[in-house]
Amino acid sequence: MRLLSFEHGGRVSWGVIGERGGIIDLGALTGRRFPTLRSALEANAFNELTALASARNADLPVDDIRFLPVIPEPQKIFCVGLNYEAHRVEANRPKTGHPAIFVRTATSQVGHNENLVVPTESPSLDYEGELAIVIGKAGRRINESDAWSHIAGYAAYNDGSVREWQQHTTQWTSGKNFDATGAFGPWLVTRDEIEDGAELSLVTRLNGVEMQRATTHMMIFDIPSLISYASAFATLVPGDVILTGTPGGVGFKRQPPVFMRPGDLVEVEIERVGTLKNRVVAESINPTKVV
Repeated sequence: MRLLSFEHGGRVSWGVIGERGGIIDLGALTGRRFPTLRSALEANAFNELTALASARNADLPVDDIRFLPVIPEPQKIFCVGLNYEAHRVEANRPKTGHPAIFVRTATSQVGHNENLVVPTESPSLDYEGELAIVIGKAGRRINESDAWSHIAGYAAYNDGSVREWQQHTTQWTSGKNFDATGAFGPWLVTRDEIEDGAELSLVTRLNGVEMQRATTHMMIFDIPSLISYASAFATLVPGDVILTGTPGGVGFKRQPPVFMRPGDLVEVEIERVGTLKNRVVAESINPTKVV
């Protein structure tokens, strides 16, 4: 299944892409039982969702909705840095025995076809195409051998980075959490659609030009080890997101550097998952507004 969160006519909902295209509005069908995709994951309702989807025609054309982040308000977004050797080398970072993990906030992300925003504080907004894992079953201190069973599915992510702010200190949080600088979508492809451990290609394009290309087998720390490591210090719950790292080819290490500029189109395509597309805009500030 391809599950997504969306807005239509001012109403926030979630659903599934039907076999003939279009969206089956599962939020409207399930009502208070499962008001969000996250709540459906918490209830492990995949069998019920499959039955509902197979019995209905689409309720909405895809072109009529506004895509939200796949999980609009995850409890946790864990990001893995330097998880591809080419990116570790280009970033001039030493090898480590453990994943480098930082966090993103929900307000830092937008959905498919929504605008990524270059903040007024810095023009250095860089792309980072990544495979996102969405957790479907809670767990703490998960063994690597059990890790696959805790996955609900996969999505594409652009872990946009404001490089100047990322380099202010050794901690990356500030450069990774400007509002609307990361993108998550278009949808969640459920785990049953992709064999555990399958090698998936990842490509990032900026204005149609290929900037990154790798496969998931090039990760330094694989998916089971990332889930096991993260769950050692935090209980993972349904809807949590783990970003598995970006390959080499990021913009700030190119000569000259290449950043996402207003008017650009950036795409993150992951084999068997989908293509996440976003336009880039400059932040609009109301000078009379006082916060």
